[in-house]
Amino acid sequence: MTDSQLKAVLGPTNTGKTHLAIERMCAHSSGAMGFPLRLLAREVYDKICAIKGDKEVALITGEERIEPKGARWLCCTAEAMPRDGGGKAFVALDEAQLGANRERGHIFTDRLLNTRGRDETLLLGAATLEPMVRALEPDAEIIQRPRFSTLSHLGPRKLSRLPPRSAIVAFSTEQVYVVAEMLRRFRGGAAVVMGALSPTTRNRQVEMFQNGEVDYIVATDAIGMGLNLDVHHVAFAGLTKFDGVKKRRLFPHEMAQIAGRAGRHQRDGTFGTLAGIRKDGQVAEFTDEEVYAIEEHRFAPITKLFWRDAQPRYDNLATLISDLEAPPDDPVLAPAPESIDLAVLKRLAEDPIGDDVKGSGNVRRFWEACSLPDFRQLGIEGHSRFVARLWQDLRGGGYLGADYMAARISELDNMQGDIDTLQGRISAIRSWAYIAQRPDWVLARDEMAARARAVEARLSDALHARLAERFVNRRTALLMKNMGQDASLLPVELKDDGSLTVEDESIGKVDGFRFIVDPLAGHTDQKMLLAAAEKALPRLLAQRARKLAEGGFADVTLEGGTIIWSGQAIAQTSNVQGETRLEASRNLALLPAQAKDKLLDALRKWLGIRLEPLAPLHALESATRDPEAGPETRALLIKLVEGHGVLTRENAGLDHVPKENRRLLRRLGVVIGALDIFVPTLLKPAARLALNESGADKRPLQENMQPVVEGTKRQPAGYRMAGKQAIRVDVAEKILRAAHDGRGSAKARKFRVDPALATSTGLKPPSFANLMRQGGFRQLPHKQLAEKALGPPAPVLWQWRPSRGKPVKAHQNTRGPKPPQQRKAEPPANGAFAGLADLLS
Repeated sequence: MTDSQLKAVLGPTNTGKTHLAIERMCAHSSGAMGFPLRLLAREVYDKICAIKGDKEVALITGEERIEPKGARWLCCTAEAMPRDGGGKAFVALDEAQLGANRERGHIFTDRLLNTRGRDETLLLGAATLEPMVRALEPDAEIIQRPRFSTLSHLGPRKLSRLPPRSAIVAFSTEQVYVVAEMLRRFRGGAAVVMGALSPTTRNRQVEMFQNGEVDYIVATDAIGMGLNLDVHHVAFAGLTKFDGVKKRRLFPHEMAQIAGRAGRHQRDGTFGTLAGIRKDGQVAEFTDEEVYAIEEHRFAPITKLFWRDAQPRYDNLATLISDLEAPPDDPVLAPAPESIDLAVLKRLAEDPIGDDVKGSGNVRRFWEACSLPDFRQLGIEGHSRFVARLWQDLRGGGYLGADYMAARISELDNMQGDIDTLQGRISAIRSWAYIAQRPDWVLARDEMAARARAVEARLSDALHARLAERFVNRRTALLMKNMGQDASLLPVELKDDGSLTVEDESIGKVDGFRFIVDPLAGHTDQKMLLAAAEKALPRLLAQRARKLAEGGFADVTLEGGTIIWSGQAIAQTSNVQGETRLEASRNLALLPAQAKDKLLDALRKWLGIRLEPLAPLHALESATRDPEAGPETRALLIKLVEGHGVLTRENAGLDHVPKENRRLLRRLGVVIGALDIFVPTLLKPAARLALNESGADKRPLQENMQPVVEGTKRQPAGYRMAGKQAIRVDVAEKILRAAHDGRGSAKARKFRVDPALATSTGLKPPSFANLMRQGGFRQLPHKQLAEKALGPPAPVLWQWRPSRGKPVKAHQNTRGPKPPQQRKAEPPANGAFAGLADLLS
């Protein structure tokens, strides 16, 4: 390698260093570039794909690998790039000054020292790196590049007076949220960029700013790491940060790295602080020396780079730890501070789990597991437990099973939750995405990696939506602009799917006649949305009520006396002083009074048609008030109404009803059967359904009213139990009447009964025998054929023996009423009977 093959291109931000490296790499037959962030690697990958084609370019990061077969150009994170350059003609390392970073510096230092291209190698970094390059690579050609535009100090500015196209930089998540919330309220919203966001989410947030959807972007210091933004001004919300060890003031070169995002190419930029934001009781402000250093790009040079042995020995854990902690031979380099991977290795080496790590292969594999990045920021203890669980499957050359990986990924496939919850899931899925990229760790690597990427993409979309909703609330801006106007001018529309919108921005949903505010809206915004909805809803709901009535209530149902539409109760039947009324539900509270009255009138007509099958029951109820019927007959009718058209004969008090009044019962459609007194028309499916829907009869309903049903825990309405089956009372009467007809035509006391009618209804022989016994019939034993005798079996004979004592007990359809002589014949004013009577009226 000649001296000219290694070049260090150094300078401040906005000097075109990365653009130069892209041009140089595309001019070679192959190349590889290492970046500090996967976001930057992806950005450059997209640019080179546009030049060379997707099949020629690979993206290699810890969590994502897009590697077309035979790809000649690689875009990588510094950790993932080939340590020796991979045999590529061109190699570039971006942000090489990160060799001075406490956590990752040893990675960048190693790449600076060892990663080379066959024909050309570029080291891109800040001008402060020059002394280190001269000391470590004295033959390197150093190229200084000036900034394309000037950077000027603008001084402190209040949030309300920040110029458009500004970036506000904070140094904690809480402060980012506070500033972004203030911008949403006073300036229409802001994009948010933090290191904890996934690259996809950050890209979409940046895109909102770049497209002009918002004029402000709030970010942590991650914004200073190569993000190319159309920023005119950078405002610092603070000038101190926690660097992992202590809280300190930013170094001037760190301030310049961030402030340098202002102004791109030939357009000048400005920087300053955010007035009114106090940090530790003091207002952040630059010193004169810091302003001079930033504007003139003059900073103290880097005096040391961190180093750690990149090729330690794997004889055993003690040797590995010793090599990783060994100091560098070159005095220019400093031993790297203990990073999270080494801390986890030392922590687990002291546990019993480390006692089983034997052999160089196992030691290397164990170190690779400990090198898993702590994406979730669990700290040494928490991350050590995660690595220990991972090692249980990896030790001895083991693999993570596809089912186990799929289950862990699926647990995180949940788009619900707030911003912090989604960020936590994204951090967790990044861990599994990193694991899934290792072919020697995971079975079905490609499938698992694809699943992890898909989940991360969905979580990123959800997080972007939460961020946009919280900090860029367009609908709130629209409402704030229009709320002071006449309510009739508010552009609120009710869509066919029930969505309530303001200029196509949803503010909630109308379910039936009830408004449900958007559950994703914040508490303050919900009040505003409710206020906007309440102004427009009366008019819109009146239109909906009229449309519902004109449509004939096609989707309306009656359930237990409650009228339901769209899953919501809109009216209930009630009994007030003996009079049935239809009362509006609370869900109609926003409906204007006139529209509500019209809707209830239409519902009364609909209800009358719905309960038309109960006309025979209405006739019975009217007859209970007829004085000419006599008290005994009225008492029987009251019981029959309470039984909803069915009454067991033994509880009817029929013996007290004068025979001449039985003609009245027949005119009312009442059948006096052998076991039951009933109204056949009330046993039809329509009548039973109406009784069930109205809430009058809460017993189990047989929708088709089959003649016979299998026994149930509760006796169905209109049936009597016959053994393990239930038979409809009118069918039971037909069977018993046929038995009596057979008895009448018989010349002897013993007679035959044809079971064909019972069999045709589905009544089984044991149930048939049980029903016959209830009707007073007794089956006589018959002689068995003698052994070896031929011929048909003797016919079954029956005998009529009505009970002379206590009647045979059968399941009753209602509670047994008091004897007629002990109760009044007049119907009670309240109770089940009164409620049903009022409903029928």
